[in-house]
Amino acid sequence: MRQLRYKRYAMLCSLLSVIWLTSGLAGANESLSGKPESEPLKPHGAVSEAKPQGKGASQARMGTAHKVAGVVHLPVTLVGKDGAPMVLVAAGEFTMGSPQGDDDEQPVHRVLLDSFYLDTFEVTNGRFAKFVAAIQSEPPWGFADQDTPVLHAEQPVRWVTWLEAQSYCLWAGKRLPTEAEWEKAARGTDGRTYPWGQEPPTPAHAVFGLKEGAETVAPIGDREKGLSPYGVHDLAGNLYEWVTDWYDDAFYTPQPTVNPRGPAEGTTKVQRGGSYINSPYRLRAAFRTKGDPTEHDPHVGFRCAQDAPPLPDAGRADRP
Repeated sequence: MRQLRYKRYAMLCSLLSVIWLTSGLAGANESLSGKPESEPLKPHGAVSEAKPQGKGASQARMGTAHKVAGVVHLPVTLVGKDGAPMVLVAAGEFTMGSPQGDDDEQPVHRVLLDSFYLDTFEVTNGRFAKFVAAIQSEPPWGFADQDTPVLHAEQPVRWVTWLEAQSYCLWAGKRLPTEAEWEKAARGTDGRTYPWGQEPPTPAHAVFGLKEGAETVAPIGDREKGLSPYGVHDLAGNLYEWVTDWYDDAFYTPQPTVNPRGPAEGTTKVQRGGSYINSPYRLRAAFRTKGDPTEHDPHVGFRCAQDAPPLPDAGRADRP
């Protein structure tokens, strides 16, 4: 049964990937699959860094960029095709890695990213249930009964494999974030240790240091003090999050600097953010760990990302 389930999601993921690519959603990333440029490039779609957005911030569906006083801007928030709110992470450089962390967090290096959107919250049981119904698949292991996505609709979905997470994002017209995108969304451009700053975590910042059990997983957006610089919730604690990259403990050594997308192949996928059972050390924005992409884990969830639309020539950062 498990092998059949794996093959089904692998086939679905492949099919959705083809649709995603041919529809143009991945067009902005096609040039990134090759070797990074030796000199830093200016990103497309550059805008000023976004201010943090609260849970009740206004949202707009993806549309054309708006122009104010001759400057073209991307919308700071939007709503994805799955109904989930998303926030803009503006193009620019940030510091990736930590000199105080594990060996795989070093060397510390500067990375340049294009603008992108990230889900404000982790994907919930309620949203994932709609995906399961739409593709007529078996629910994740975490749905022990039919009541789970109803009674705990606002809790982040867990027990999902990397393939299931990727399939959901593609189904929603999105993708999993890269490891670099995830870290920038979590720590911003000032090199902070945690999404909220340098202050050690407390129960008001994140869900961590608890025992096993479904009752220890908090609903999304339940820790307002834990907001990232861009207004993203729950990037520390509650659940680890899958990202798209294969894991390599030496990947930072070559120091890819422009839109890094991880190794070309591997055996495990990167997980970020720490979970409800972890100590503050694993809640750091630079902390890296890994997991088998076919395994179900009660400590792992995910959120989706989406490319920012190309700006008109007047708004391109690489134009005078």
